[in-house]
Amino acid sequence: MAVYSMTGYAALAGAVEAESGTAAAATAALRVEVRAVNGRFLDLTLRLPDELRAAEPALRECVSARVRRGKLELRVSFDATDGTTVRVPSAAELQRLATAQEQVRAWLPQAAPLSVAEVLQWAQRGASLPANAAEALLALVRRALDELQQARAREGERLALMLHDRVHRLRTLAAQAEPLVPQAVAQQRERYLQRLHEALADARVDAATLQERALAEAAAYALRIDVAEELTRLHSHLDEIERLLHQGGEVGKRLDFLIQELHREANTLGSKAANLELTRLSVDMKVLIEQMREQVQNLE
Repeated sequence: MAVYSMTGYAALAGAVEAESGTAAAATAALRVEVRAVNGRFLDLTLRLPDELRAAEPALRECVSARVRRGKLELRVSFDATDGTTVRVPSAAELQRLATAQEQVRAWLPQAAPLSVAEVLQWAQRGASLPANAAEALLALVRRALDELQQARAREGERLALMLHDRVHRLRTLAAQAEPLVPQAVAQQRERYLQRLHEALADARVDAATLQERALAEAAAYALRIDVAEELTRLHSHLDEIERLLHQGGEVGKRLDFLIQELHREANTLGSKAANLELTRLSVDMKVLIEQMREQVQNLE
Protein backbone atom coordinates (compact mmCIF):
# COMPACT_ATOMS: atom_id res chain seq x y z
CA MET A 1 0.00 0.00 0.00
CA ALA A 2 1.23 3.49 -0.84
CA VAL A 3 2.22 6.17 1.64
CA TYR A 4 0.25 9.36 1.01
CA SER A 5 1.35 12.93 1.46
CA MET A 6 -1.26 15.39 2.70
CA THR A 7 -0.17 17.90 0.05
CA GLY A 8 -1.69 17.83 -3.41
CA TYR A 9 -3.63 19.66 -6.10
CA ALA A 10 -6.10 18.64 -8.81
CA ALA A 11 -8.35 20.55 -11.19
CA LEU A 12 -10.92 19.23 -13.67
CA ALA A 13 -13.60 20.69 -15.91
CA GLY A 14 -16.64 19.00 -17.38
CA ALA A 15 -19.81 19.78 -19.31
CA VAL A 16 -23.37 19.00 -18.25
CA GLU A 17 -26.13 18.57 -20.81
CA ALA A 18 -29.11 20.84 -20.18
CA GLU A 19 -32.67 19.57 -20.16
CA SER A 20 -34.32 19.58 -23.56
CA GLY A 21 -36.99 22.19 -24.22
CA THR A 22 -35.52 24.81 -21.88
CA ALA A 23 -34.30 28.25 -22.77
CA ALA A 24 -30.96 27.54 -21.13
CA ALA A 25 -27.76 26.95 -23.07
CA ALA A 26 -27.05 23.58 -24.56
CA THR A 27 -24.48 22.75 -21.88
CA ALA A 28 -23.23 24.00 -18.53
CA ALA A 29 -19.48 24.03 -17.84
CA LEU A 30 -18.40 22.89 -14.35
CA ARG A 31 -14.92 23.34 -12.90
CA VAL A 32 -13.59 21.70 -9.75
CA GLU A 33 -10.35 22.58 -7.95
CA VAL A 34 -9.02 20.65 -4.96
CA ARG A 35 -6.11 21.93 -2.87
CA ALA A 36 -4.74 20.00 0.10
CA VAL A 37 -2.04 20.77 2.65
CA ASN A 38 -1.01 19.09 5.89
CA GLY A 39 -3.18 19.15 9.01
CA ARG A 40 -3.72 17.07 12.12
CA PHE A 41 -7.29 16.19 11.16
CA LEU A 42 -9.53 16.50 8.12
CA ASP A 43 -10.42 20.19 7.75
CA LEU A 44 -12.67 20.54 4.71
CA THR A 45 -13.68 23.89 3.23
CA LEU A 46 -16.25 23.97 0.42
CA ARG A 47 -16.59 26.99 -1.83
CA LEU A 48 -19.73 26.48 -3.88
CA PRO A 49 -21.95 28.78 -5.94
CA ASP A 50 -25.40 29.29 -4.45
CA GLU A 51 -26.97 27.20 -7.21
CA LEU A 52 -25.04 24.12 -5.99
CA ARG A 53 -25.39 24.53 -2.21
CA ALA A 54 -27.81 21.62 -2.06
CA ALA A 55 -24.98 19.27 -3.07
CA GLU A 56 -22.83 20.19 -0.04
CA PRO A 57 -23.75 17.20 2.22
CA ALA A 58 -23.07 14.74 -0.60
CA LEU A 59 -19.78 16.44 -1.40
CA ARG A 60 -18.64 16.30 2.24
CA GLU A 61 -19.49 12.61 2.42
CA CYS A 62 -17.65 11.96 -0.84
CA VAL A 63 -14.48 13.73 0.33
CA SER A 64 -14.42 12.25 3.86
CA ALA A 65 -14.70 8.75 2.39
CA ARG A 66 -11.48 9.30 0.42
CA VAL A 67 -9.37 11.62 2.59
CA ARG A 68 -8.59 11.11 6.28
CA ARG A 69 -6.28 13.96 7.22
CA GLY A 70 -5.26 17.35 5.90
CA LYS A 71 -6.61 20.82 5.30
CA LEU A 72 -8.55 20.52 2.05
CA GLU A 73 -10.30 23.19 0.00
CA LEU A 74 -12.81 22.20 -2.67
CA ARG A 75 -13.77 25.04 -5.00
CA VAL A 76 -16.56 24.67 -7.58
CA SER A 77 -17.50 27.15 -10.29
CA PHE A 78 -19.83 26.91 -13.24
CA ASP A 79 -20.81 28.69 -16.41
CA ALA A 80 -24.37 28.09 -17.51
CA THR A 81 -23.16 28.12 -21.12
CA ASP A 82 -20.38 26.10 -22.61
CA GLY A 83 -18.39 29.28 -23.22
CA THR A 84 -18.84 29.16 -27.00
CA THR A 85 -22.57 29.81 -27.39
CA VAL A 86 -24.62 32.87 -26.56
CA ARG A 87 -27.97 32.47 -24.93
CA VAL A 88 -30.71 34.43 -26.73
CA PRO A 89 -33.55 35.45 -24.40
CA SER A 90 -37.07 34.32 -25.30
CA ALA A 91 -39.80 36.71 -26.44
CA ALA A 92 -41.48 36.49 -23.03
CA GLU A 93 -38.22 37.40 -21.29
CA LEU A 94 -37.66 40.33 -23.65
CA GLN A 95 -41.21 41.55 -22.99
CA ARG A 96 -40.65 41.45 -19.23
CA LEU A 97 -37.34 43.25 -19.62
CA ALA A 98 -38.93 45.96 -21.80
CA THR A 99 -41.71 46.46 -19.29
CA ALA A 100 -39.20 46.81 -16.49
CA GLN A 101 -37.23 49.33 -18.54
CA GLU A 102 -40.34 51.43 -19.19
CA GLN A 103 -41.19 51.53 -15.49
CA VAL A 104 -37.65 52.59 -14.59
CA ARG A 105 -37.54 55.33 -17.24
CA ALA A 106 -40.95 56.62 -16.16
CA TRP A 107 -39.36 57.49 -12.83
CA LEU A 108 -35.90 58.23 -14.22
CA PRO A 109 -36.45 59.75 -17.69
CA GLN A 110 -32.73 60.54 -18.08
CA ALA A 111 -31.72 56.89 -17.68
CA ALA A 112 -30.02 55.45 -20.77
CA PRO A 113 -31.87 52.67 -22.61
CA LEU A 114 -30.56 49.11 -22.46
CA SER A 115 -28.02 48.14 -25.09
CA VAL A 116 -27.94 44.82 -26.93
CA ALA A 117 -24.75 43.84 -25.05
CA GLU A 118 -26.42 44.54 -21.69
CA VAL A 119 -29.47 42.51 -22.64
CA LEU A 120 -27.32 39.54 -23.70
CA GLN A 121 -25.24 39.82 -20.54
CA TRP A 122 -28.43 39.75 -18.48
CA ALA A 123 -29.58 36.69 -20.43
CA GLN A 124 -26.35 34.87 -19.65
CA ARG A 125 -26.75 35.53 -15.93
CA GLY A 126 -30.31 34.32 -16.13
CA ALA A 127 -29.33 30.91 -17.47
CA SER A 128 -29.98 28.11 -15.02
CA LEU A 129 -28.11 24.92 -14.31
CA PRO A 130 -29.49 21.65 -15.68
CA ALA A 131 -31.41 19.50 -13.23
CA ASN A 132 -28.71 16.83 -13.31
CA ALA A 133 -25.90 19.28 -12.45
CA ALA A 134 -25.50 17.98 -8.87
CA GLU A 135 -25.06 14.41 -10.10
CA ALA A 136 -22.53 15.52 -12.71
CA LEU A 137 -20.71 17.57 -10.06
CA LEU A 138 -20.34 14.53 -7.79
CA ALA A 139 -18.91 12.50 -10.66
CA LEU A 140 -16.46 15.30 -11.46
CA VAL A 141 -15.42 15.61 -7.81
CA ARG A 142 -14.74 11.86 -7.62
CA ARG A 143 -12.46 12.13 -10.64
CA ALA A 144 -10.72 15.14 -9.11
CA LEU A 145 -10.20 13.21 -5.88
CA ASP A 146 -8.71 10.34 -7.87
CA GLU A 147 -6.18 12.76 -9.39
CA LEU A 148 -5.55 14.29 -5.98
CA GLN A 149 -4.81 10.88 -4.49
CA GLN A 150 -2.44 10.09 -7.33
CA ALA A 151 -0.59 13.36 -6.72
CA ARG A 152 -0.48 12.66 -2.98
CA ALA A 153 0.83 9.14 -3.64
CA ARG A 154 3.64 10.48 -5.83
CA GLU A 155 4.61 13.00 -3.16
CA GLY A 156 4.31 10.30 -0.48
CA GLU A 157 6.67 8.04 -2.43
CA ARG A 158 9.24 10.83 -2.56
CA LEU A 159 8.91 11.43 1.20
CA ALA A 160 9.22 7.69 1.91
CA LEU A 161 12.47 7.51 -0.08
CA MET A 162 13.83 10.44 1.92
CA LEU A 163 12.86 8.78 5.20
CA HIS A 164 14.49 5.49 4.17
CA ASP A 165 17.67 7.42 3.39
CA ARG A 166 17.65 9.12 6.81
CA VAL A 167 17.03 5.78 8.53
CA HIS A 168 20.07 4.32 6.76
CA ARG A 169 22.23 7.27 7.79
CA LEU A 170 21.06 7.00 11.41
CA ARG A 171 22.01 3.32 11.45
CA THR A 172 25.46 4.29 10.16
CA LEU A 173 25.89 6.87 12.94
CA ALA A 174 24.71 4.36 15.55
CA ALA A 175 27.25 1.83 14.27
CA GLN A 176 29.98 4.46 14.63
CA ALA A 177 28.85 5.25 18.19
CA GLU A 178 28.83 1.66 19.49
CA PRO A 179 32.64 1.14 19.75
CA LEU A 180 33.23 4.60 21.20
CA VAL A 181 31.87 3.77 24.67
CA PRO A 182 34.22 0.81 25.36
CA GLN A 183 37.10 2.97 24.13
CA ALA A 184 36.10 5.76 26.50
CA VAL A 185 35.80 3.29 29.40
CA ALA A 186 39.24 1.86 28.63
CA GLN A 187 40.78 5.35 28.46
CA GLN A 188 39.18 6.35 31.75
CA ARG A 189 40.34 3.11 33.38
CA GLU A 190 43.88 3.89 32.30
CA ARG A 191 43.59 7.35 33.84
CA TYR A 192 42.34 5.86 37.10
CA LEU A 193 45.23 3.36 37.15
CA GLN A 194 47.70 6.15 36.45
CA ARG A 195 46.29 8.06 39.39
CA LEU A 196 46.62 4.87 41.43
CA HIS A 197 50.31 4.52 40.58
CA GLU A 198 50.89 8.16 41.44
CA ALA A 199 49.13 7.66 44.77
CA LEU A 200 51.16 4.54 45.49
CA ALA A 201 54.28 6.71 45.38
CA ASP A 202 52.95 8.25 48.58
CA ALA A 203 53.47 5.66 51.28
CA ARG A 204 50.71 7.08 53.48
CA VAL A 205 47.91 5.21 51.66
CA ASP A 206 47.41 1.43 51.53
CA ALA A 207 47.91 0.07 47.96
CA ALA A 208 45.03 -2.43 48.14
CA THR A 209 42.61 0.26 49.24
CA LEU A 210 43.65 2.57 46.41
CA GLN A 211 43.35 -0.14 43.80
CA GLU A 212 39.88 -1.09 45.03
CA ARG A 213 38.82 2.56 44.98
CA ALA A 214 40.16 3.05 41.42
CA LEU A 215 38.36 -0.04 40.07
CA ALA A 216 35.08 1.03 41.74
CA GLU A 217 35.31 4.46 40.15
CA ALA A 218 36.04 2.92 36.75
CA ALA A 219 33.03 0.61 37.07
CA ALA A 220 30.77 3.51 38.09
CA TYR A 221 32.03 5.55 35.17
CA ALA A 222 31.34 2.69 32.76
CA LEU A 223 27.75 2.43 33.99
CA ARG A 224 27.25 6.19 33.79
CA ILE A 225 28.26 6.50 30.14
CA ASP A 226 26.82 3.20 28.90
CA VAL A 227 24.51 3.92 25.96
CA ALA A 228 23.83 0.32 24.92
CA GLU A 229 20.16 0.59 25.91
CA GLU A 230 19.71 3.85 24.01
CA LEU A 231 21.28 2.40 20.86
CA THR A 232 19.14 -0.74 21.14
CA ARG A 233 15.95 1.31 21.42
CA LEU A 234 17.09 3.55 18.57
CA HIS A 235 17.54 0.52 16.30
CA SER A 236 14.13 -0.77 17.39
CA HIS A 237 12.46 2.53 16.47
CA LEU A 238 14.22 2.58 13.11
CA ASP A 239 13.01 -0.97 12.40
CA GLU A 240 9.44 0.09 13.18
CA ILE A 241 9.69 3.15 10.94
CA GLU A 242 10.81 1.02 8.01
CA ARG A 243 8.04 -1.50 8.70
CA LEU A 244 5.40 1.25 8.66
CA LEU A 245 6.77 2.74 5.44
CA HIS A 246 6.58 -0.65 3.75
CA GLN A 247 3.09 -1.23 5.17
CA GLY A 248 1.80 2.12 3.85
CA GLY A 249 -1.64 3.60 4.46
CA GLU A 250 -2.37 6.04 7.28
CA VAL A 251 0.98 5.96 9.09
CA GLY A 252 1.62 9.67 9.72
CA LYS A 253 0.59 9.80 13.38
CA ARG A 254 2.51 6.64 14.34
CA LEU A 255 5.60 7.86 12.52
CA ASP A 256 5.34 11.19 14.31
CA PHE A 257 5.36 9.39 17.67
CA LEU A 258 8.38 7.29 16.68
CA ILE A 259 10.28 10.42 15.60
CA GLN A 260 9.71 11.86 19.08
CA GLU A 261 11.13 8.68 20.60
CA LEU A 262 14.17 8.84 18.30
CA HIS A 263 14.80 12.41 19.42
CA ARG A 264 14.63 11.33 23.07
CA GLU A 265 17.24 8.60 22.53
CA ALA A 266 19.55 10.99 20.65
CA ASN A 267 19.27 13.52 23.49
CA THR A 268 20.14 10.86 26.07
CA LEU A 269 23.07 9.75 23.92
CA GLY A 270 24.35 13.33 23.89
CA SER A 271 23.95 13.75 27.65
CA LYS A 272 26.01 10.59 28.23
CA ALA A 273 28.68 11.52 25.68
CA ALA A 274 32.10 10.61 27.03
CA ASN A 275 34.12 12.30 24.28
CA LEU A 276 33.79 14.87 21.53
CA GLU A 277 33.28 12.24 18.84
CA LEU A 278 30.21 10.82 20.60
CA THR A 279 28.88 14.36 21.07
CA ARG A 280 29.31 15.03 17.35
CA LEU A 281 27.47 11.83 16.46
CA SER A 282 24.61 12.80 18.77
CA VAL A 283 24.31 16.21 17.10
CA ASP A 284 24.37 14.63 13.63
CA MET A 285 21.63 12.23 14.71
CA LYS A 286 19.43 15.05 15.95
CA VAL A 287 19.85 16.93 12.67
CA LEU A 288 18.70 13.87 10.70
CA ILE A 289 15.81 13.23 13.10
CA GLU A 290 14.64 16.83 12.78
CA GLN A 291 14.66 16.49 8.99
CA MET A 292 12.54 13.36 9.34
CA ARG A 293 10.13 15.10 11.71
CA GLU A 294 9.50 17.92 9.24
CA GLN A 295 8.65 15.48 6.45
CA VAL A 296 6.57 13.12 8.58
CA GLN A 297 4.30 16.07 9.39
CA ASN A 298 3.20 15.92 5.72
CA LEU A 299 2.23 12.24 5.71
CA GLU A 300 -1.38 11.14 6.05
